[in-house]
Amino acid sequence: MGLRKLKSINHNGKSLVQILEAHERFFSGKDGGARADLSGADLSGANLSGANLSGAILRNANLEGTDLRKAKLPGADLSGANLRKADLRNTDMTEAILPGANLAEAQASGVEFFRCDLSNVNFQRAQLRNVNLRLANVNGAKFSGADMGVAILRETDLTGADLSGVDLSTTLLPKGYSRPKLQRRAPRICDRLSQIEIRDAAW
Repeated sequence: MGLRKLKSINHNGKSLVQILEAHERFFSGKDGGARADLSGADLSGANLSGANLSGAILRNANLEGTDLRKAKLPGADLSGANLRKADLRNTDMTEAILPGANLAEAQASGVEFFRCDLSNVNFQRAQLRNVNLRLANVNGAKFSGADMGVAILRETDLTGADLSGVDLSTTLLPKGYSRPKLQRRAPRICDRLSQIEIRDAAW
């Protein structure tokens, strides 16, 4: 199925095209402008690639499967938004607000998450290669199963973030942060060695 066209989407009695045009005027400081308030809007599967949503309000919006490639979202409020399987590649989300948002399985490589509020965000199985997470709040965020190759986590407090099962070998981590070590297999090896020693002693 193809992406939904903006002309076919309405929110609170207005077409999405009108809302975005008014937001563009607001962002440019022109007369007749209005900040886009898309709280709770159903934008799932929409083609918003390259859209200017800087400072827009998208609280609890449904953006599942939406194409947001190269969109501008600095300072946007996406609290509780559903971005599952959304395509966010190379999107600018500098200082965006996303607490509680769902980005599971999202294509988010190359995203600028600088100074974002990502508390309690679900990033499970998301593509997060080459993302910039410097100074982002990731307390309570779930990254398990995510691809974080060459991600930038410098100056990021990782306390409270779930990085279980994430390959951090190429990730730029904060100074002093120790990568989790796999310790499950060691006891098994020791147990087997002990069994061999017991057998030798018996002989």
